[in-house]
Amino acid sequence: MTNILLVGAVISVIVMAVVLIFQNSKVKKTLTDLEYQKKSVEEKENLLLKEARIKAKEELQNERDNLLEEERERRQEFARLEQKLNSKEDMLENKIQEYTDKDLQVQKKLDELLEKEDYLAEIVQKQTEELERISGLSSEDAKNMLLEQLKKDLAYEQMQLIRENEAKIKEDALEKSKEILSTTMQRCMIEQVVETTVSVVSLPNDEMKGRIIGREGRNIRTLETLTGVDLIIDDTPEAVVLSGFDPIRREIAKLTLEKLITDGRIHPVRIEETVEKAREEVDKKIWREGENAALDMGVMGLNKELIKTLGRLYYRTSYGQNVLKHSLEVGHIAGMLAAEIGANIEVAKRAGLLHDIGKAVDQTQEGTHIQLGVELATRYGEKPEIVHAIEAHHDDVVANSIEAVLVKIADAISAGRPGARRDTLEIYIKRLQKIEEIVNSYEGIKQSFAVQAGREVRIIVQAEMFDDLASQKLARDVAKRIEEELDYPGQIRVTVVREFRAVELAK
Repeated sequence: MTNILLVGAVISVIVMAVVLIFQNSKVKKTLTDLEYQKKSVEEKENLLLKEARIKAKEELQNERDNLLEEERERRQEFARLEQKLNSKEDMLENKIQEYTDKDLQVQKKLDELLEKEDYLAEIVQKQTEELERISGLSSEDAKNMLLEQLKKDLAYEQMQLIRENEAKIKEDALEKSKEILSTTMQRCMIEQVVETTVSVVSLPNDEMKGRIIGREGRNIRTLETLTGVDLIIDDTPEAVVLSGFDPIRREIAKLTLEKLITDGRIHPVRIEETVEKAREEVDKKIWREGENAALDMGVMGLNKELIKTLGRLYYRTSYGQNVLKHSLEVGHIAGMLAAEIGANIEVAKRAGLLHDIGKAVDQTQEGTHIQLGVELATRYGEKPEIVHAIEAHHDDVVANSIEAVLVKIADAISAGRPGARRDTLEIYIKRLQKIEEIVNSYEGIKQSFAVQAGREVRIIVQAEMFDDLASQKLARDVAKRIEEELDYPGQIRVTVVREFRAVELAK
C-alpha cells in the first residue's frame, strides 16, 4: 500500500514537472514573439521617422525655392520701378529746363516791351508838347473843352429821346397805372382781408374763455406762439375769434382749440401736443385735397410737392371764391373748350388746374402769383407749354399757343360767373340771406336754400298746401319779387319742389 502511494506520488510529481516544462516553453515562445514584435515596431518607427525627415527636407527646400523666386521677382519689379522713376526724373529735368528757357524768353520780351513803352511815352509827351505849342492850350484845358462838348451833345440826345418817348409814355401810363392799381387791390382788399382772415370757434360756455387764457395768460400765449395766430377773446358770448393772414395756420389753430375744448385739458404741454396733431391732420387734408383735385381732373404724373402745393389752395380764397374749386372749374372749362376746337385737351386741363398754383404761396413769398406759379411749375418739371399758359393767363406775356388762350378764357368765365367774384363776401352773404328772406315770407314754405353761389333758389313747400298750379304761381311771384328788390349779376333760377311722402310702419 505504501509502495502504491509512493508510486502515485512519484507519477504526480513527474506529471507536474512535465506540465511546468511545457508552460515554461510556452512562456519562452511568447516572450520571443513579443521581442520580435517590438523589433518590428521599432523598425517601422525608424522608417516613418526617416520618411518624415525626408518629406520635411523636401518641403523646406520647396519653400526656400519659392522665397527665392519671390525675391527675384521683387528685385525685378524694383528694378523696373527704379528705371521708370529715373525716366520720369529725366523728363521733369527736361521740362524744368524748357520752362526756364521760356521764362528767360518771356523776361526778355517783357524788357523789350518796357523799352518800347518808354519810347512811346516819350513820343506822346513830345507830341503833346507840340500840340500845346500849336494850339496855345494846355492838356487840362483841352480835356475840359472836350468834356463840355460831350455834355452838350449828350444833353441834346437826351432831350431827343425824351421827346420821342414822351408820347408813348403818356399812352402807356394810364393803362399801366390801372393795371398796377387793379393788381394791388386784388391782393390787398381791406374788407376781403377781414372776411377771409378771421375764424370763429364756438365755446360751450363763457367759463371756457378763462381756461383758454390760463393763469397769467400762459395758455393763450402758448397757443399764439405755436400757431402764429392771434386769439381775440372779447365780450362776444360763447365764442373766440382767431385772426391771421395765413389760412392754414388759422385752420391749425381752430382744430387745436376745438380739440382742447372737447378734451377739457388745457395747459401748455397739452396745447403743444394738440397743435402737433392738428398740424398733422391739416397736412394730411392738404395732401388728400391736392390728390383728389388731380384725380378729378384726370391729370397724372404731377410732382408730389406740386400736389401738396395744389392742396394748399383748399384753404385759399380770392374774392370769396375757393381757389382750388376755381382751379378745378377753370381746368374743366378749358378742357371742354379744347375738345370743341380740336386743341390739346390734356395740356388745357393741366394748365387750367395749375394756373393759380402761385396763390398757394403768394402770401408768404415775394412776387405775384403768376411769377411764383411759373417758378413752381418750372422747378417741379412741368412742360414749357404748361409754364407758358400759367404765365400768360393774365396777359403778363402774349399767349402764343391755343391752350394758353383757352386757359385765359376759362379763367375769365369762372371768375365772371354770377356770385363768383363780383362782390365782397359780406355783400354776397347778405344777398343770399335776402333771397331766403323773400322766399320764407310766403306761407306754406317748409325750407328754402340759395345754392350755386346765389344763382338758384330751391323752395321746398308743404305738399298739402300747394298743387301744381299753385307751385308755378309761387315760383313766378318769388322771381318777380327778386327782380324788384335785389340787384345781382346774371340770372337767378327759382325752383319749387313739392313732395308728398306716405310712411307706414310694419309691426
